[in-house]
Order: sequence, then structure tokens, then C-alpha cells
Amino acid sequence: MIIDVHTHAWQFPDHFTDDFRQQARYAKGGGELDLTVTLDAYNNSGGSKADRVVVFGGKAKLSGLWVDDDYVASYVAQDPERLIGFLSVDPTQTGWEAEMERGHQELGMQGIKLLSMYAGFYPHEERLDPLWRYASEHALPVLLHTGTTFVAQAPIDCTLPRHLDPVATRFPDVRIVMAHIGHPYEGEAVVVTRKHRHVFTDLSALHYRPFQLYQSLMLVQEYGIWPKVLFGTDYPFTTIDASMDGLFALNRMLDGTALPRLDEEQIQACIERDSLDLLGLS
Repeated sequence: MIIDVHTHAWQFPDHFTDDFRQQARYAKGGGELDLTVTLDAYNNSGGSKADRVVVFGGKAKLSGLWVDDDYVASYVAQDPERLIGFLSVDPTQTGWEAEMERGHQELGMQGIKLLSMYAGFYPHEERLDPLWRYASEHALPVLLHTGTTFVAQAPIDCTLPRHLDPVATRFPDVRIVMAHIGHPYEGEAVVVTRKHRHVFTDLSALHYRPFQLYQSLMLVQEYGIWPKVLFGTDYPFTTIDASMDGLFALNRMLDGTALPRLDEEQIQACIERDSLDLLGLS
């Protein structure tokens, strides 16, 4: 079984502001940017190997990204037995609580995606208490972007994994997923994941920085949290095939060195992990 816990659905470029797209092109070195998402393209890039796929859009007015939950619901409707939709909210905007309830109760979304850095809020702020209470009462997992960005106006401090520590302490029943092992704050992500029973992390979109990913997963290995690392791609930024190839290439780049190796049985177990069971979505 392969479960991809981290994929996107949006209409590119319509769901992004000109400023977002310009900054993305600059970060890429000025080249053309194409973030088009289709289910066919996902499947053809190795996504057909995934038995279940978590899909979300994203809402962050500050950074210039806004994908209505209706769009995500229509994307999921293409393959509802396989795709699992997550709603998104931007708590800095009015009406977000109503959007959350509608996304869950009317559109059937089964989790929540937050972009705290991109929207400019901290996940442990008091104004988010209704979200965490709602997620706890309705058993909705919450996946948050943690890690760096190219968006100049997005405050990096908002994304630090340490800010999930007080949330997990106050709302211990909520399944929380910190995306991207918090890169480049992997140490924080690892210790917060180890500390709290229902906190997890995913390794999406890290394989194209192989030495960083090696160091991140060595922290995972040394702290003993392999069972809490979830497999995800961050499609369309990368694919299942590229992600799997990148993971198994990590030890090969150590040939001729005395550096310790990653446990490849644990890598395989991560790829095949029943993340839905861990997140209460079985």
C-alpha cells in the first residue's frame, strides 16, 4: 500500500496573484513556471501507484494564494474512492470558521490544511482555538506547511515547528502533520514529533536536496521516530517516482565514505505506511 499524504489541487495560474508567480519565477532563476495540476498528470508520473491520495488547495491572502474548497471538492469527485480532500482556511480573514464548517459538513472534507507562514499567523494563537477544538471534536487531522519559502512577505517565524508544541499539549487528540520535516528546521520538527503521540511529519519535496534529506532522516533515525514519518510528494512540485528514487539514492551517495547509512527497511516501511490509520482516516 502507498498513501500520498501531500498533494495539491488548484487552477494555475488563476488561483495565484501576479506577485506570487513573479516571486516563484525569481526563486527558480527566472525560468518559466508551470504548476498545472491534473489528476491524469499525477497518475502518469507514478501517482497511479498510490492507493489513496490526500488532496488540498490552500488559502493565504498575504502571499497571494487562494483555492476555494469547492474546487478541491470537484477535483476529489474525479476519483472519490481514492482521493481524500482536506479543506483550507486563512484565519486572518473574516468568515473562516464558517468556511471550515462548510468545507467539512457540506463538502465532505476529511482534514484541514493550514499555511501559517504564508498567511501570517501562528498556529498557537488564541484566535485559532476554535479550529483546534473543532478538529478535536470531529477527528479531523491537520496538516501544516512547516519550513522555508521564497515568498518575501511570509514571516518565517510563523512556520517554526516549535509553535506546534503548545498546540499538541493543549489539544492532544488532534492528529497533526508537520510537512517537509520542517526544513531547514528539521531538528525542531523531529523533537516535537517525538514528544507528542499524535504529532507526525512528512518528507514531501525534500529529495532534490539530497544531503539535507539524508541529514534530516538521520535525525529521524537517531531519535527513533521512523514510525511517525509519513510518505508524501508535494505534487506538482515533485512526483511519486522521483520521491521514491530520491529516497533510495541517499545511501548510494555515501559510497566511499564512513558516514552512517540510513535503514533502507525503514525507508521502505515509510513508503508503504498506513498513514490513514495513524491519522484516524481509515
